[in-house]
Amino acid sequence: MRNAAQWTRRFGRTAPGVIGAVGAALALLALIAGLVSANAQSAKLSRHDTVLAHTEPLANAAQRLYVALSSADAAASTAYLSGGVETAEVRTRYEGALTEAAAALAEATTGASDTETREILGQISAELPRYTGFVEAARANNRQGLPVGSAYLRQASALMQGSILKNADELEKVRLGQLHRDQDAITGLPLWSSGLLVLLLAACGLGSWILLRRTNRWVNTGVAAAAGLAVVALLWIVATTIAASAAIDTGATSRFEKLAQARILAQQARTEETLQLITRGNLDESEKRFTASSDQLRGDLSSLLGSDSPATTAFSGWQTGHQHEVASYKSNNFRGAVDQAIKTDGDGSAVQFAALDTALKSELERTRQEVRDDVNTAGNALTLSSLGMLVLLLGAAAAIVGGVWPRLKEFL
Repeated sequence: MRNAAQWTRRFGRTAPGVIGAVGAALALLALIAGLVSANAQSAKLSRHDTVLAHTEPLANAAQRLYVALSSADAAASTAYLSGGVETAEVRTRYEGALTEAAAALAEATTGASDTETREILGQISAELPRYTGFVEAARANNRQGLPVGSAYLRQASALMQGSILKNADELEKVRLGQLHRDQDAITGLPLWSSGLLVLLLAACGLGSWILLRRTNRWVNTGVAAAAGLAVVALLWIVATTIAASAAIDTGATSRFEKLAQARILAQQARTEETLQLITRGNLDESEKRFTASSDQLRGDLSSLLGSDSPATTAFSGWQTGHQHEVASYKSNNFRGAVDQAIKTDGDGSAVQFAALDTALKSELERTRQEVRDDVNTAGNALTLSSLGMLVLLLGAAAAIVGGVWPRLKEFL
């Protein structure tokens, strides 16, 4: 054993020993770089699939959940303001919002794997039946003309606004954050594979210098070919990274996020508008909250959609209707204020708000498709890159062996 070790050390100092060691090291480095690069590109493609099948749908489900819950709260308030037995249309709107919320909650729960998301969804699932119970109690008392019904409805709305919607908002932030992280993983430059390829190029240069000293040949064609293949692999990685970044960094995700927030702001303002009339108190504080949401929404609509979009037009009509509602209320015309708030024809606040929400929903769906198309385009740019890295760098390893072996045979 000792003799074998001594022989190995002596052989390592000879020309064939050095040439063999250089060839083996370069070939091994090429193989490692190939495996790491192929794995990195494969991981990007896997993230692309995850975004389309998991992350983006869950971000959309979180947005839908918030809007559906808020819409249900506004519909419950509208139903109460109708007095006695609400119309079938109002009841259908409330039940439809709850159905949509249940569907979005089920979709979000199906994909929940992290503890934070599961805790948020668990709390929403636990509190939603309590909310519907308060609403039904308010409805039953309202049908009998008992004023205690408004207390139940205020309690329901307090639960919705103070806890359920806050959790839904937190869920949306978590899901959008995950979407951004997955997109960053697709567009980011793989540092390990890039670093190994640069290291391989440097090693090829150093190996060529050592071979020059040992063989007196200026160029080893195998090592030179391996360096060329490493350059091609590195350029391929850079090119796919640039292409994927160009596809995803179009602002569609940011636009989707801002549109979702605009739709949420609209729902918050609408809920505030209906609760004003149920509370039947001083409107000053409520109007401050309504105005704050409306002003922010106005700015968002102007920057996102322009001043002549259907959503902006509907928003203006809704704001005008709200002003008429407040004027009626302050002139002690409570019935007129209620009619303005809940009527679904002409210039009623309900019909104008419905037009605004429909326009925002349409824009959200269109922008969502843009997000998915951008991610799909990025995935197309990454197609075959994993296999390409493996083939190129296996070829580099083979070229190194093929270039070094003839020089090694000269000494054997």
